[in-house]
Amino acid sequence: MFIKRVLFAFLFPALLFFACHPQRQFIEEPDATLVFTLDTVYFDTVFTTIGTVTRNFRVKNPHSMHIRIDDITLAGGASSVFRINVDGEPGISFSGLEIAPRDSLYVFVEATLDPNNSGEILRIQDSIVFFTNGNIQDIDLVAWGQDVHILRDSTLEGSNSWIPDKPYLILNYVYVDSLATLVIDPGVRVHLHRDALLFVDGTLEVNGTRDEPVIFEGDRLEEFYEDVPGQWGLIYLSEYSHDNRMDHAEIRNGTIGILISAPPESGRTPDLEISNTLINHMSSNGIYALNARVTGSNLVIGNCGGSCTGLIFGGDYQFTHCTFANYWPSWYSNRRLPAVYLSDYFGNYDEEGNLVIYTGGDFEQASFKNSIISGNELMELVIDSYDGRRLNYLFDHCLTRIAEDSLDFLNDPAFVSIINNEDPLLDSIPYSYEPDSLSPVIDEGLPAHAVRFPFDLNGNSRLDDAAPDLGAYEWQPSPPPEENR
Repeated sequence: MFIKRVLFAFLFPALLFFACHPQRQFIEEPDATLVFTLDTVYFDTVFTTIGTVTRNFRVKNPHSMHIRIDDITLAGGASSVFRINVDGEPGISFSGLEIAPRDSLYVFVEATLDPNNSGEILRIQDSIVFFTNGNIQDIDLVAWGQDVHILRDSTLEGSNSWIPDKPYLILNYVYVDSLATLVIDPGVRVHLHRDALLFVDGTLEVNGTRDEPVIFEGDRLEEFYEDVPGQWGLIYLSEYSHDNRMDHAEIRNGTIGILISAPPESGRTPDLEISNTLINHMSSNGIYALNARVTGSNLVIGNCGGSCTGLIFGGDYQFTHCTFANYWPSWYSNRRLPAVYLSDYFGNYDEEGNLVIYTGGDFEQASFKNSIISGNELMELVIDSYDGRRLNYLFDHCLTRIAEDSLDFLNDPAFVSIINNEDPLLDSIPYSYEPDSLSPVIDEGLPAHAVRFPFDLNGNSRLDDAAPDLGAYEWQPSPPPEENR
């Protein structure tokens, strides 16, 4: 009797359940098909041998009855470059799946493309085929793949040339030995993985051209990441590096564009000549220079989470026809540093974790001529001395953004012909930072400063009108509209 009671206690709820839940009814009409949230899964250009991001779509049952999917198949089978996962189960074929009325299931897709032994971008296609009630439906899978030179934990010795046959991908680091030279030819694209860096103890020569610049950027090529900062580490020019040159380059979406530094006690001064270059969307600084020598012309540094340019402790710096424009958006982070920052001291931690302040740095010079220093903060130029010394600087024919109660530039002879706190009216922020037709920087430069750099970043002459414009770009009037014929 006891056993019967126990069985009844367990079986009675089950009997009630089935009594209240009639057998599922499946729709089997030929016109009963599935609905998908997209018709094609696209992967933007990806590097061969490197896995893609995972994309997904939903398979929906729009009907009031259950629907049975007879089969889901990856058309390319085991040889496909694509991989699929259906509701948590990986595979290439799935059968007997059911979807409740008005419900759905997820399909996840990723790919790893094989090398194509070509510098061209090739299109790879496959599909996922669904068989339901005698109907065949499919979702296209499309990816564009490109071969890439992969450099992981690499050390370069002697003379090295990177040519534009296919992109270069740096994983972790590439180290240029102290006796080595790395020459990067026009049109080369250098992609750096998260936190990766190019570490130079020797010499770096970047030889881009206006038509074929050298690009440094992250390795996430999806459209979403086009303007996302902090995707990779930095270009580091160490105390031992020398004769570094960079012309017609674009450095974007990293942490620090260029870090060039030497410890105060080293007695060394690494050097960089940088021209016709855009540094943009850095999560920290565009250029951070400590005890270095930097000459910049036709240089644009925009939108950084720190300073566009930080000149620290001392060194020798000359910037002519440069644009430092920091309109860092607040939704990334709160920016606390100005567009341009000069300081004769800095702090660092010793091996025990104690903060050590280094003071007494000397600037041979820090000159800014025919340049723009602006942004969306009240103070975009800060000159900071640990013990209140006067630093050796010059701002000659510049547009600045200075809070006059914080820096009395009006009574400082090192500030010459300054336009202060006027909106430079730059177009295409945060991309090119070119002045528009009403910009106050037009014709405000000193011709003597422009003689050494007669052409702007776009190759336009600065010497063909009344005076050169401030910054890296010379404003160009729009061509007159063609007359109707």
